[in-house]
Amino acid sequence: MSVDKATVAKIASLARINMSEDDLDTLVPEFNNILSFVEQLSEVDVTGVEPMTSVIPNQQRLREDAVNADPLTGGDIRDKVLANAPVAEHGFFGVPKVIE
Repeated sequence: MSVDKATVAKIASLARINMSEDDLDTLVPEFNNILSFVEQLSEVDVTGVEPMTSVIPNQQRLREDAVNADPLTGGDIRDKVLANAPVAEHGFFGVPKVIE
């Protein structure tokens, strides 16, 4: 794939970047070099290579997703919270419709 001056100008206008003609001429070969490098990467054989997010193995430390039974800091107090609402509907806060 090759990029020309018109394509670089279009990208600059989409990004709302004001560029001079000299800047556009400078960026054309840079974009083409980047695209040729990406094409080289697509030629690499990656069969049998597992995707990874890091070069070292990591484990997420997860906690149990449970409702706290403490009435001050815990959950399961929906009725108490909704008692303060001006309008409650089906266990949720009632709000006015904003989309027509």
